[in-house]
Amino acid sequence: MAIPIIRLKFAQKLREARKKAKLTQEEMADRIEFSVRYYQMLESKTPPAIKIDSIEKIADVLKIKPAELLKF
Repeated sequence: MAIPIIRLKFAQKLREARKKAKLTQEEMADRIEFSVRYYQMLESKTPPAIKIDSIEKIADVLKIKPAELLKF
């Protein structure tokens, strides 16, 4: 089964936002209380589905609005 396009676009946007914030994947995972492996999966070429609550946590750490992570 193909990965939905929205997940791939979210993964790319997440990676870009994290790098702009000058954080490593490990730092992000620690700040949002996710395992490093799960966070790495979110930015991967086969990202899992993510809950809206998690998007909000990520946005808080990145100091952006959740909608910014969903603008493609």
